[in-house]
Amino acid sequence: MLNQQSPSFELPATSGKIFQLENLRGKKVVLFFYPKDSTPGCTTEAQQFRDLYNEFQAAGCEIFGISRDSLKSHENFKAKQVLPFELLCDAEEVACTLFDVIKMKNMYGKQVRGIERSTFVVDGGGVLRHAWRGVKVPGHAQEVLEFVKTCS
Repeated sequence: MLNQQSPSFELPATSGKIFQLENLRGKKVVLFFYPKDSTPGCTTEAQQFRDLYNEFQAAGCEIFGISRDSLKSHENFKAKQVLPFELLCDAEEVACTLFDVIKMKNMYGKQVRGIERSTFVVDGGGVLRHAWRGVKVPGHAQEVLEFVKTCS
């Protein structure tokens, strides 16, 4: 999948928008998949992308967070955390399937199906340039920013 055209998909986004990757040609795009709105790790991750948002913008990059939560949940999370970027609702697991981020995980001793925290960078030509899987939150947004700055 790396160094190939990114899969095309369309998802409902916060602010009443529809996300289509093709509409962002010419810009770099960060897609970060996260398990659930308003949980500790996901909140920290979103805050870190928020805090670096202006630097991503200066690098010609847009950021989108993706989870299976509802648009209502996304709107609440976005407002509470003052997120300057859109969150995408993937309740049907369209993008999750295309990017292969649904995994079996252990949660409190039980096997559950969920999103493996993952981030992808798509360049201005729509080519997938980098993938981070099984992301650990501390320092991750900064690492993604450093990569974006080197990516055309």
